[in-house]
Amino acid sequence: MIEVREATPADATAVGEIHAASWAAAYAPFFDPAFATAQIKSRRTRWHDRLINPDGTILIALLDGRPLAMAWLEESEILSFYAHPDGWGTGLAAALMTGTLETLRTQGFDRVHLWTLRDTPQSRRFYTKSGFTETGRTQPRDFGNGTPLEQVEYERSLLVA
Repeated sequence: MIEVREATPADATAVGEIHAASWAAAYAPFFDPAFATAQIKSRRTRWHDRLINPDGTILIALLDGRPLAMAWLEESEILSFYAHPDGWGTGLAAALMTGTLETLRTQGFDRVHLWTLRDTPQSRRFYTKSGFTETGRTQPRDFGNGTPLEQVEYERSLLVA
């Protein structure tokens, strides 16, 4: 059974683990191992403050009661969307995306956009399958090691046809 709900401060450790495990699988290969290890560690702890003093909306998705995916939304942008590798291929991310888009519609937005790394084909396929299209805009993203990686922007309408 899949459940999607707004995260609470009690979910902070689970959200951090989801972010860390997903980031390790998808992004760590782009970085020096020591830098990647530090980045993974920081992702485990940064959600405690964000959930105590939320800036935007943080959703969590659970599969059979186990938290395995999260999304952070602010205004009409998806700032973070991560699924733990244990949840890949289960439909959990698709359910979270449906919940994310419905939350944004309910908040009054008619469009949503996000940025993802150019060289992450799995996430790019997922966003395309979820109805997003590339805008053609790109930007560099420096994760703190001084070597920016290219991001591409995706967007989609939230209007129900």
